[in-house]
Amino acid sequence: MFKHVFLTGPPGVGKTTLVQKACEALVSSGVGVEGFYTEEVREGGRRVGFDVVTVTGERGHLSRIRDNAGASHGRREYTVGQYVVDLPSFENLALPLFRNIGSTDGSTRKVFVIDEIGKMELFSQSFIRAVRQTLDSSSCTILGTIPIPKGKPLGLVEEVRSRRDVKVFTVSKENRNAILQDILATLQECLKHTT
Repeated sequence: MFKHVFLTGPPGVGKTTLVQKACEALVSSGVGVEGFYTEEVREGGRRVGFDVVTVTGERGHLSRIRDNAGASHGRREYTVGQYVVDLPSFENLALPLFRNIGSTDGSTRKVFVIDEIGKMELFSQSFIRAVRQTLDSSSCTILGTIPIPKGKPLGLVEEVRSRRDVKVFTVSKENRNAILQDILATLQECLKHTT
């Protein structure tokens, strides 16, 4: 009995696009959707970082390419590759979304979007706790994305992947256009079982 749906696949394969399409379909069928996406930020055709964007359109920095002029002013710097993670910005935008999940009247079925549980997001201990609580809560179904296993396993990602109540879809260039219906069908099944 699945309660949550996660997509995995290589970077740039279209996981976020699929999540957004699934959300549009859910909303048009009367399902409440909350949560956030991670979007690339490009300048002059090159990727300069990532933003966190809530389903309602609020936007905040997740990370930017390290700019040597902007040294870290003595605070601990979290980096992934060439990107410096803006933890305060991420937490200020993402964490309140988790706190609001339980505040619904209970009559509406909800899907909570977590795109993504990845290296950058996992610097936040509060985020990790919030994700675990949400996975264990019965108040909503999660539609999320996780990276494909590469290098050192990420604790929370492996936890999600190995949960019995999580259905993981692997997105590829070949299946990304056909897989949406399967994702939606599984989400509708999950929603039947949330309280």
